[in-house]
Amino acid sequence: MVHEFLGSQEVEGRRFAIVASSFNEFIVRPLVEGALRTFDALGLPAEDLDLAWCPGADELPLVAKKLADSGRYDGIVALGCVLRGGTPHFDYVCSIVADGIARASLDSGLPIAFGVLTVDTMEQAIERSGPNTGNKGSEAAEAAVEMVSLLASIDAPGQG
Repeated sequence: MVHEFLGSQEVEGRRFAIVASSFNEFIVRPLVEGALRTFDALGLPAEDLDLAWCPGADELPLVAKKLADSGRYDGIVALGCVLRGGTPHFDYVCSIVADGIARASLDSGLPIAFGVLTVDTMEQAIERSGPNTGNKGSEAAEAAVEMVSLLASIDAPGQG
């Protein structure tokens, strides 16, 4: 019989951090609010959640890595919005952010959920950050919680 490792939405005894980009804050703020609502709905006490704002999406990986390396958190959520413009800058920023967050997660061994919107239009950004279904901040918070639980189940003695 195959043993399955599964994550859950259990937050008891765990600490999380959110790192958010203040650039495009009118889009990022609703992502943060979605993540906060999700953590609250899961029962995470406010004192077990920290929020760090950085200037732009480029800075998200460094702040996420610093939070991960602090040893204070079980999981991190990275939130931002990169909107395509008329130059290749969009491609560079998206690559830096995605690669940097992935590297920070792999280097630290800590789940860092990627909740950075990389969109072509303002309409897409608004759609993905709205208060209704599809808020990517909320989805990233759920993913971070599940990954923390999944990794803990893999590490549990007698498993596997």
